[in-house]
Amino acid sequence: MTPEGPEAPEKGEVTRLLIAWNAGDRDAVERLMPLVYAELRRIAERQFRRERAGHTLQPTAVVHEAYFRLVDQTRVTWKNRGHFFAIAAQAMRRILIDHARAREADKRGGREDRVTLDLGIASPEPADDVDLLALDEALVRLRALDEPQARIVELRFFGGLSIEETAEVLETSPSSIKREFRSARAWLFRELGRP
Repeated sequence: MTPEGPEAPEKGEVTRLLIAWNAGDRDAVERLMPLVYAELRRIAERQFRRERAGHTLQPTAVVHEAYFRLVDQTRVTWKNRGHFFAIAAQAMRRILIDHARAREADKRGGREDRVTLDLGIASPEPADDVDLLALDEALVRLRALDEPQARIVELRFFGGLSIEETAEVLETSPSSIKREFRSARAWLFRELGRP
């Protein structure tokens, strides 16, 4: 695990600042950014490795937009560092999906945003490019069938979290995450017409 990962020394400090933020301490938000920025950037960079070449968004822009959306959250009671990064992964997913929808609307029939579907993977090679909006729609269908599996895919694919990090966020065992992820991955490949 990297110094920025869940085992980082500031892990307890991040949780403490999130709890202070819940209690209304606006200064906690200011002190939080330097502690979480590197990890948010790592998540965004991992996601952008899957994006098509020439993407008009940059990881830094996604990190800043996600952070602003997180700071504006009024209905979230932050539990801990893992919870924060799980919500950050959701925010990044929404930003990328919104961007893909806007591009599709602008081009009207042009090439949709595509990503490499690398979900852990069932084969030694990453799958071919897949339409980001089709993946999002498949995730919505998966969420209707199995909410925990959809969260696992979201954390792994959009959040870039490892099996162990995902287990920590969802407060379960790595073996459960592996089993559920394998099932979700197979379902998604089938939905997206992949072998």
